[in-house]
Amino acid sequence: MFAVLKTGGKQYKVASGDVLRVEKLVAEAGDTVQFNDILMIGDAIGAPFVEGAGVQAEVIDQIKGDKVINFVRRRRKHSSKRTKGHRQKLTLVRVTELLTEGADKSGVKAATGSAPRDAGAAPAAKPAKAKKAAASGDDLKKLSGVGPALEKKLLGAGITSFAQIAGWSDADIARIDEELGLKGKIEKEGWVAQSKDLQA
Repeated sequence: MFAVLKTGGKQYKVASGDVLRVEKLVAEAGDTVQFNDILMIGDAIGAPFVEGAGVQAEVIDQIKGDKVINFVRRRRKHSSKRTKGHRQKLTLVRVTELLTEGADKSGVKAATGSAPRDAGAAPAAKPAKAKKAAASGDDLKKLSGVGPALEKKLLGAGITSFAQIAGWSDADIARIDEELGLKGKIEKEGWVAQSKDLQA
């Protein structure tokens, strides 16, 4: 008996005892994982998946695939060349059991791919912080030359009110100008004077 499973955007035809290289899974060597997206097993064909079916496998190792070279050359005068290499992260697994039913009650953890660097959660905290700061502070977009992008930069640096800007010394202006890369915009636009007026 064989099954066709789907993982990492690819389909694999497997039988018990087969060794596969699949897209990286969140698992350690020696763990048992279960693939639940089964397109076909024995005589049962899914629409798109077979209900209650599963394929259990033992993780042998976390490996890297063969190196792929990406070479780009632009022709003609003053041409440029670029070479990049890539080795795909893979997981080596051995199929141990094909389950035609009851896979949902087996208690074996599902085989899941690795999330891209877990970067989704961390950057979400910054906009929330900026929104909170914007809600409690002044509308910095009232200053000339400040748009949404620059307002976000200012809020990220902890500048939330006109009172803060009005109290800046020459040293503060130079430091903030350098930190945020404003290229003299604070003095050109006269933010300190504007902030004093807006405060009043």
